[in-house]
Amino acid sequence: MGLTSALYTGLSGLNSSQFRLDVIGDNIANINTVGFKGSRTLFQTQFSRTISGGTKPGEGQGGTNPMQIGLGSAIGAVQRSFLPGSVETTGVPSDLAVEGEGFFVLRTPENENVYTRDGAFSLSADGRLLTQDGFFVQGYAVNSNFELLPGALTDLAIPLGTLTTARATSTARLDGTLNSSGVVATQGTILRSQILHDAADLPITAATALTDVKEPAGVPLLANGDVITVNGVKRGGRDVPTAEFIVGTTGTTVGDFLNWMDEVMGIDTTAGVAGTPGVSVTADGRLEFSGNVGTQNALSIQAGTLTSNGATQLPFSFTEAQAANGESAHTSFILYDSLGTPLRVNVTMVLEQRTTGSSTWRFYATSGDDSDLDFSVGTGTLNFNANGQFVSAPENGIVINRVGTGANDPLPVSLDLTRLNGLTSGASGMVMSFQDGFSSGTLVDYSVGQDGIITGTFTNGLNQTIGQIALATFANPAGLLARANNIYFVGPNSGDARITTPLTLGAGKVSAGTLELSNVDLSREFINLITSSTAFSAASRVITTSDQLLQELLLIARR
Repeated sequence: MGLTSALYTGLSGLNSSQFRLDVIGDNIANINTVGFKGSRTLFQTQFSRTISGGTKPGEGQGGTNPMQIGLGSAIGAVQRSFLPGSVETTGVPSDLAVEGEGFFVLRTPENENVYTRDGAFSLSADGRLLTQDGFFVQGYAVNSNFELLPGALTDLAIPLGTLTTARATSTARLDGTLNSSGVVATQGTILRSQILHDAADLPITAATALTDVKEPAGVPLLANGDVITVNGVKRGGRDVPTAEFIVGTTGTTVGDFLNWMDEVMGIDTTAGVAGTPGVSVTADGRLEFSGNVGTQNALSIQAGTLTSNGATQLPFSFTEAQAANGESAHTSFILYDSLGTPLRVNVTMVLEQRTTGSSTWRFYATSGDDSDLDFSVGTGTLNFNANGQFVSAPENGIVINRVGTGANDPLPVSLDLTRLNGLTSGASGMVMSFQDGFSSGTLVDYSVGQDGIITGTFTNGLNQTIGQIALATFANPAGLLARANNIYFVGPNSGDARITTPLTLGAGKVSAGTLELSNVDLSREFINLITSSTAFSAASRVITTSDQLLQELLLIARR
């Protein structure tokens, strides 16, 4: 019985050592596998044969210990170590490493979530982030405003060269100096046409049909359906955008045309503005345009400015009955709507009032890119004290209409006028020093932060959040089931995956441009290899020695 049990005990030692050699071999084979986690073999005893159970001590005799003989060893566990491996810098932006307890979340072709520490990712043809085996990296997407969408995981996409973005301007800042000692504006330009008659050869009124307008003793200048083109109007010496007016089939009046011209020329008739801006018909039948105050708002209409159907020049001539006056400054700049379309805005600042202790200026804003016909997009005042320091700007916004453009409508823009001052005694001047809008740009680069947020860089210089990496943690990572391709499945003893983001719940941080190496210690594995080999040899000696003793017994029987 004893020799036979020794044979089996030795055999258990051989099996245990062989099993440990398998684990060591797997560790060594994966020494260069990205994110690999090495394992160790834990042994435990098998049954013991009890020869004596031991006795309790008595009054006259001491106790005895149990007498047992072990029957070999068995594999207690193969325990995977999730200690972190070294991090190697690769410089590849899609290479990611987790420095913490988290796992990357992947979606398989069967729509099952699996997990990995291997962050050697790349981009697919459609821009999705995936593993070398085509499993899609999971995370959180963004909405149209590039705001992260919490909740359900999705395939992370980095569509280089196809994703575009723009940012609508919300704030523009003006810098400059305004001469508060200049001439206070009191009047704007007044332009008057020659005398015009109606069909009865009487002076026209605002109610006169446009098709009845003619020169005295002349013939009507326009017919139903004619297109009047206005090109050559100037405001402060600057060209006003070309515009067209269509004469309706019925009912189009001189008043309709005048109101249209008022909007085309950007005349601001807001209540409270200085002067008497607007359009009208004089008692003797002249068209009259009254502009806003300030020399930078001065109006002029060149001869031949109005044409019919693109060819015939209408014999309208305008003379200046009154010149604009008043200290003023002008600047022109570009803003952007939500599609990144550039919008040209002109701002004129006019000295409207001056007292002993303060001065008041008014800005007039116009834009030929306003989708409405009215090019006037805003007006407001700002105040300086006696030292020329900015005090307040009760109304400082402009609104540009973008109806029919596909952009968000309207586009409100706040003007920051706090950097202006009224100190200078020379010529007034100002510039737009800042605006927060961006033209349309295409995604050309990206980076991943420690919090897993993917930031895209666009050709317009804008940086936007385009997604966030998700990580999973487990109550017992050692309970995960390892499969091929460096992935893990949830195991019976791992606990459910707790989906989170980097830097939360102990998941750790994400390091971009790096990879986590295998955590196998090669020198330790060599030592384990030696001890396992020695244990295997020793166990085999137990078997050979037992065999020799059995052979001796056989020889005794033959004698």
